[in-house]
Amino acid sequence: MHPTRQRLRLSGGTELSFITAGDAAKPAVLLLHGSPSSARMFRDVIPGLSQAAYVIAPDLPGFGESDVLPSPSFPTIAEAITELLDRVAIGPRYIYLHDYGAPVGLHIAMQAPEKVLGVIVQNGNAHRSGLGPQWAQTLAYSSHPNPENEAAATAHLTFEGTRGTYTTGAPPDVVARMSPEIWKDDWRVMNLPGRMDTQRALIRDYGKYVERFDAIAEYLARRQPPALMVWGRHDPFFELDEVLSWMHALPRMEAHVLDAGHKLLETHAAAAVSLMLDFIERTQSEIERPGA
Repeated sequence: MHPTRQRLRLSGGTELSFITAGDAAKPAVLLLHGSPSSARMFRDVIPGLSQAAYVIAPDLPGFGESDVLPSPSFPTIAEAITELLDRVAIGPRYIYLHDYGAPVGLHIAMQAPEKVLGVIVQNGNAHRSGLGPQWAQTLAYSSHPNPENEAAATAHLTFEGTRGTYTTGAPPDVVARMSPEIWKDDWRVMNLPGRMDTQRALIRDYGKYVERFDAIAEYLARRQPPALMVWGRHDPFFELDEVLSWMHALPRMEAHVLDAGHKLLETHAAAAVSLMLDFIERTQSEIERPGA
């Protein structure tokens, strides 16, 4: 079943664009991208992943082909995606957490923990250990949103900054495997009406997400969802210590650290698909096993 792009108007009037693929009778996998990407980030994993799962990959509100929200924040984006899941009858699901998709996906998971089949963590932060000194300006803007702090925290909202989400920190041979057309298109979308406002709002909201880390830790400790990590070790945004924090929080997590950057799927999609298919098959076998 080939990937299909659809649009859905939510109750508040916002239209979401999303991709689906696979058999709806199979376990669902919700793919949540980061900034400044879209569901296009998953173009090389959706075909393979749809062999074992029903894939749904939305463009988050204010990204890709989805409308902007009147008041963008991680909780309001999560509410929009939750409505999408309800409207298209997505039940139990695996949730892929990447970058800004982590605060969105964890909010969704914590609102309906009984529907979480597992989490797949790909360079997504949920612990203070992942926040290096480069986050000081963002956190300052969150706590004191004055013009000076806003200018410092949003200075990366440029073409060079957009390219840097893909290339910064990655070895030259890894960068050489990426297509510049990807970040060029991200930059084009970022300059559409309302998109920069969404970017600024989410940068400001990240501090509130950090304040929810204790609640997230409690959720992970209590629920212990099955977990797979596929992490790009050259990520300049989240410290490598974050890998260990996830593993301490979820002692049964299967973790793989690859020779990739923040946008791991641009260069290591095939490896990621293989690991995800194994993870889904294994966890589904445990669910189906008598007495499990």
